[in-house]
Amino acid sequence: MPHRYLLFNKPFNVLSQFTDTQATVSAQRSTLKDFIPVPDVYPVGRLDHDSEGLMILTSHGELQHHLSHPKFGHPRTYWIQVENIPTPKALEQLRQGGLKIQNYLTRPTEVRILSTPPNLPPRTPPIRSRQNIPTAWIEMTLTEGHNRQVRRMTAAVGFPTLRLMRAAIAHLQLDGLTPGQWRDLTESELKPLLTSLSSKRSN
Repeated sequence: MPHRYLLFNKPFNVLSQFTDTQATVSAQRSTLKDFIPVPDVYPVGRLDHDSEGLMILTSHGELQHHLSHPKFGHPRTYWIQVENIPTPKALEQLRQGGLKIQNYLTRPTEVRILSTPPNLPPRTPPIRSRQNIPTAWIEMTLTEGHNRQVRRMTAAVGFPTLRLMRAAIAHLQLDGLTPGQWRDLTESELKPLLTSLSSKRSN
């Protein structure tokens, strides 16, 4: 059987796994199985249940490991709605890296304020809003993926995350996928991933 390679736009409050190991009869949570009827595919990395956006799923275990492992440094781009307007100092702190988050120091990252909010559907439920506090959208590209890292980074510089959307993984983007939708990767999308894997094997 040939391997499958999928892109999925994970909605808010969906677990990025196929089973909820902590489910109870009275508290069933949505999982990937509620959206993806494809057997034997597994997520490449995770998104927190309260985060949204792009995920890759595949039956190709070696590629899954290659894309998930921090040492290979595949860029991940996020759109982040934060409370208040980030200062130049805060943005520079994020760019330079070296923020102490739990037991690690962050790497340098690319960060910019988006001049207009990204064109996203409303979140259900909507984010909390306070009329006297403005919000802003920033774009951040990381090459690492610790647990809840983006949220902890923005909080560390004084601008808590309100909404978090993963917009891209390397060259792969959300274009055309609404929340809950998935599709197979095209040959042109898949080729760079397999080339990267082949290069790793030869090193």
